[in-house]
Amino acid sequence: MGIKNLFSIIKDEAPDAIKEGEIKNQFGRKIAIVRVECSMSIYSFLIAVRSDGNQLMSEDGSTTSHLMGLFYRTLRMVDNGIKPLYVFDGAPPKLKSGELAKRFQRKQEATEDLEEAKETGTAEDVEKFSRRTVRVTREHNAECQQLLKLMGIPYIVAPTEAEAQCAALARAGKVYAAASEDMDTLCFDTPILIRHLTFSEQRKLPIQEVHLDKVMEGLGMEKKQFVDLCILLGCDYLDQIPKVGPSTALKLIREHGTLEKVVEFMKNDPKERYVVPDDWPFEDARDLFFSPDVRPATDPLCEFKWDKPDIEGLVKFLVHDKGFSEDRVRSAGARLEKNLKGSQQSRIEGFFKVVPKTEQEKVAHKRKLEEQNEAKKKKLKEEKKEKAKAKAKPRGAA
Repeated sequence: MGIKNLFSIIKDEAPDAIKEGEIKNQFGRKIAIVRVECSMSIYSFLIAVRSDGNQLMSEDGSTTSHLMGLFYRTLRMVDNGIKPLYVFDGAPPKLKSGELAKRFQRKQEATEDLEEAKETGTAEDVEKFSRRTVRVTREHNAECQQLLKLMGIPYIVAPTEAEAQCAALARAGKVYAAASEDMDTLCFDTPILIRHLTFSEQRKLPIQEVHLDKVMEGLGMEKKQFVDLCILLGCDYLDQIPKVGPSTALKLIREHGTLEKVVEFMKNDPKERYVVPDDWPFEDARDLFFSPDVRPATDPLCEFKWDKPDIEGLVKFLVHDKGFSEDRVRSAGARLEKNLKGSQQSRIEGFFKVVPKTEQEKVAHKRKLEEQNEAKKKKLKEEKKEKAKAKAKPRGAA
C-alpha cells in the first residue's frame, strides 16, 4: 500500500525532488528492486492474461505468465544498461499483521463474488473479480528466484521488509537507488527512490526519481517529522485516523511538530473533530521505520554479482519445462550474456568522489530547515488571522 497521498504532497510542496526521464537515463546504474515489484510484474502478467481468457500455461497445467513477465522486463532493464538486484521480503513485522489480514479478507470476499458472478453475472463481472483473486504464491516466488539465478541476476532475501533492505543498500552505496512503487521506501531513508522501472514498455510512463534530501528541503522537515507525517497519512502498520486527509496531516505536523503533540491536540480538541483509536501505537510504527531489521551492507549475504547467464539451463527450464519458444529464449540469453559481460561503461558521475558534509554544513542545513519550518508556521498563523478577520466582518461589509 505504501503511504497514502504522499506523492501528491511531494509534487505540490517539493516539486524539485521529482525528476522524470526515460529508462535509458539509468544506464550504468546498479538498482535494488523491491521484491513486491517483482511480484507486481508477476501479478500484472497473471491478470493481463486472465482478462484475455488465455492464461499462459505449461503442458502440465502450471501458470507461466509470471515467468514471462519477469524474464522480459528484466531483460529490458539489462538491455538499457541497468544492473538489477532483486530483494525479496522476509517475515513481515507483527505490526503489519492487521494490514495483511485485511488483504486476505478482501481476497476471500473476491473469491466468493467470483463464484457468484460465474453463476449469475456478466463476463465483465467475472473478469473484475478474477483480477481481485489473483495471488502471488510461494511457488511463484521460488520459480522467479530460480529464473533469476539462471539469468545471472542476483537476488537476496531480507530479514523482514524488502524496502528497508533496499534502502540500507542504497545508503551504503552498494546500489544507486531503491526501485519500488511504494512511497514508504522513503521512510526507510533511501536517498533515491525510483518508480515505474518495472512497468511494461507499452504503458509509456516516464521513470521517476524521488530524491529524499530535496523532499526534506521542500517540506522544511527533518527525518522524524517526515516519518511522523507519513504515519499520519496512513501506512501499512496503522489505520488512518478518520477525517485526517493529506492537507490536514501536513498542517497538523507543521503546527505541532511531532505526532505526540498532534495526538495530544486531537484528544483535547474542544470541537471533538478527531477520534484517535485507543490502540494506535504510532511509536512502534516509527521505530519500525527508524530501526528496521535489515542485513548490514557488510554482511556476506549482501555481496552480490552479475554472472554469465546459464543459457542451456534457461532452455531446459523455460523451453522444456514451461513451453517457451526456444528461439526467443536463446536470443534473449545472448543479449543477457552480451550486456552483463564484464564491467559496464561507467557513468560520468562515477569518476567523482562524493565529499561528505562537514559538521558545520550539517548544522547550517538543519538551521535552514528550521527557518523554513518557522516561516511556514508563521504563514499558517497569518492565514488564520485573515480568516478570523473575514468572519468577524458584519454582513454586507465590503
